Amino acid sequence: MPNVQLASYAASPEASQGRKVYEDAPPGRSEFQRDRDRIIHSSAFRRLEYKTQVFVNHEGDLFRTRLTHSIEVAQIGRSIARRLMLNEDLVEAVSLAHDLGHTPFGHAGQEALNTCMKDHGGFEHNLQSLRVVDVLEERYANFDGLNLCFETREGILKHCSLEHAAQLGDVGGRFLNNQRPTLEAQIANLADEIAYNNHDVDDGLRSGLITLEQLASVRLFSNHLNEVRETYPALGERRVIHETIRRMINTVVSDVINQTEKNIGEQTLRDVNDVRNAPDLVAFSEPMQELNRELKTFLRNHLYRRYRVMRMSAKAKRIINELFNAFMEDRRLLPPQFLHAAELEHARSVADYIAGMTDRYAIREHRRLFAVEEE
Repeated sequence: MPNVQLASYAASPEASQGRKVYEDAPPGRSEFQRDRDRIIHSSAFRRLEYKTQVFVNHEGDLFRTRLTHSIEVAQIGRSIARRLMLNEDLVEAVSLAHDLGHTPFGHAGQEALNTCMKDHGGFEHNLQSLRVVDVLEERYANFDGLNLCFETREGILKHCSLEHAAQLGDVGGRFLNNQRPTLEAQIANLADEIAYNNHDVDDGLRSGLITLEQLASVRLFSNHLNEVRETYPALGERRVIHETIRRMINTVVSDVINQTEKNIGEQTLRDVNDVRNAPDLVAFSEPMQELNRELKTFLRNHLYRRYRVMRMSAKAKRIINELFNAFMEDRRLLPPQFLHAAELEHARSVADYIAGMTDRYAIREHRRLFAVEEE
């Protein structure tokens, strides 16, 4: 990262709690930079290009995917980290990896796979993202997964039940001990929320499922929309939308920076250990929390529950359910690399296979298994 003086409580690659398998320090880059590079070169990261954010990939070329979303999260997170004198490289690594375990078809896919796995430990995409970087990626001779630093791994694991935490060893410890992760991990978590709230507005407008007139009821949007229209009365609608959303993001990011600086100032933080034992420090102000809740409610009612999105969600759930049931009934239908794993842990191996699919691969695999086509 640039030669910026970091705060004493920033995560330091030199003071990292290390990797599961020891490796010599990388020449010319930090440990967190190495993590970021491994994530970018992983197969799971490339597959994010064809995984749904809100709209399924084939519905349009300009809608966001899990890949573009992850890049936007990293950009927002780095901006916040730099202002707060925290480690940008760790924020970027966590941001780019946070959705690696997401299923095809977005949240509908996750809900369906979690239902399928209810008798086998459930399915949660944060746990699956950790499983991808710890176990499933097969690239290196000396270890499974990517062998990432502890700090990157704990940042990926945003949420975790106590039952699962007890099974995860070191990285699950903070949930059992009621501790917080690094400030960098907290930034990545909030940057995720900022990115999807504001960019789902953009995709919703582009799709025609929501309108500027409807968004007039959302204060965080309408305040900036009115500013843009007053300042640029002749501006075309597409530019009006872009200008409004970029101002929204700037307002929200500035609020996080100011509130977090205030929260940090109320603590005595000497190092990362003090961060772990403090309350959550990276946060919105109370007024901004209310504005964000208003935006989330609008998106839930006017975008995520619209008929077009709901129809695709229903199709997605049926595809996931039928794939899961078919592979559970006959493991011989699995590809060879998953067939061997299924002999040891059948349901989890099936979940690994399905979760790793892109939207279009899942659709094709479903067709291969169930369509009866005439020659």
